[in-house]
Amino acid sequence: MPFKPADNPKCPKCGKSVYAAEERVAGGLKWHKMCFKCGLCQKLLDSTNCSEHEGELYCKMCHARKFGPKGYGFGGGAGCLSMDTGDHLKGENANGLRTNGACMEPRVIAKAPPGEGCPRCGGYVYAAEQQLALGKAWHKECFKCADCLKRLDSTNCCEGPDKDIYCKVCYGKKFGPKGYGYGKGAGVLQSDPYANGDQAPRTTVIDTAAIQAPPGKGCPRCGGAVYAAEQVLAKGREWHRKCFKCRDCTKTLDSIIACDGPDNDVYCKTCYGKKWGPHGYGFACGSGFLQTDGLTEDEISANRPFYNPDTTSIKAPKGQGCPRCGGMVFAAEQQLAKGTMWHKKCFNCAECHRPLDSMLACDGPDKEIHCRSCYAKLFGPKGFGYGHAPTLVSTDSEPTTTYTEQLPFTGAKAAKGKGCLRCGFPVYAAEQMNSKNGTWHKRCFSCADCHRSLDSTNLNDGPNGEIYCRGCYGRNFGPKGVGYGLGAGTLTMA
Repeated sequence: MPFKPADNPKCPKCGKSVYAAEERVAGGLKWHKMCFKCGLCQKLLDSTNCSEHEGELYCKMCHARKFGPKGYGFGGGAGCLSMDTGDHLKGENANGLRTNGACMEPRVIAKAPPGEGCPRCGGYVYAAEQQLALGKAWHKECFKCADCLKRLDSTNCCEGPDKDIYCKVCYGKKFGPKGYGYGKGAGVLQSDPYANGDQAPRTTVIDTAAIQAPPGKGCPRCGGAVYAAEQVLAKGREWHRKCFKCRDCTKTLDSIIACDGPDNDVYCKTCYGKKWGPHGYGFACGSGFLQTDGLTEDEISANRPFYNPDTTSIKAPKGQGCPRCGGMVFAAEQQLAKGTMWHKKCFNCAECHRPLDSMLACDGPDKEIHCRSCYAKLFGPKGFGYGHAPTLVSTDSEPTTTYTEQLPFTGAKAAKGKGCLRCGFPVYAAEQMNSKNGTWHKRCFSCADCHRSLDSTNLNDGPNGEIYCRGCYGRNFGPKGVGYGLGAGTLTMA
């Protein structure tokens, strides 16, 4: 069966295959180096001045001229009115080369489908002019306060509950707290009876729970809608500032002292320790807390609270507890490995039972954890040179041992597509090397032509699924012809 190379991405401009040695990436597409130029002025581009629009490339100047905002103030200088349509770039350029025909048209805001365009005018929003707010893209010209039409930016934009945007002053007037004392300065809200103290103003208390939110989206404590001016975040949910209190002692919380409990509620550190922390003899509040004056040793032992150290006594649902003992794992004692939670006392090597931490733990293919030494003994490479004995040296003039090239492992091969791409045997974490196409053994991670050992700095993935050093990759898949040889003017078609 003849060899069929892997399909390579096609250049959008010339339609030919693009290889890794010459590719340029823009707009999720791959281009040839010589095709990576502006569609209007034919200027060669790079990642700093490239703009992509509907499968065509432009430099920043041509993209702004073709798709950017136009009118008074958007020209080349103060007071300039620029309506440049790029007529001088149409047709043929000065040296007789035909461009790709990307013409300049007057700016017309095309209407987008409902819900996809600018929330204010409904037109398409392109990357060169977009502003983000309320999770949507706005035109730079439309990004204004809904009341006073003041231009906004990321520092003074406020998102209103009516799905519109406001400046800070208008947002405060429309949605901020109102009443006596909420003016812009001393004496703003004044009237003679109130100023003289004859009649106290009536304070309006806004009940945030009165505006009920959809189920699962409001404040977890009261269920009311939460607006940006009063929201506090915890456990991935939005809380009212006045509802963000300890469940037990109702102490006002902040991000420093708030603790997320396993019952999906929030507590202060003291109440969390009382309710979910470790309990038993020795977990008192300070020195001298437990006084034993006048008591005998037997009376002290009899009055000690019972503490059951067996973590398996509280069984967890299947697949959710400690992988070693199956018991429930709480926050005060959890350790993480292989994406699961372990008890601190169970987090030890499966072979030598040495206590582990995040620096020593190795996840084995047997779904257990091991220290580095035991992991190397069980799953590391084996054979001559990987033992602990001194190196075998021959003192004769000629070597007596003949070395033959052997496979890295013996035994059953891995499933198709799972093992080393060169030898087919399983690859474990201690010897794994990664490339674009898959995983390899460390000793198999070499150039397919010259067998030179590779690493991440000189690795090249070939279109045939193999890996090469830079020299062999350029020889096999790189550009050929005049100028791409070994010296100036060399013509090589090797």
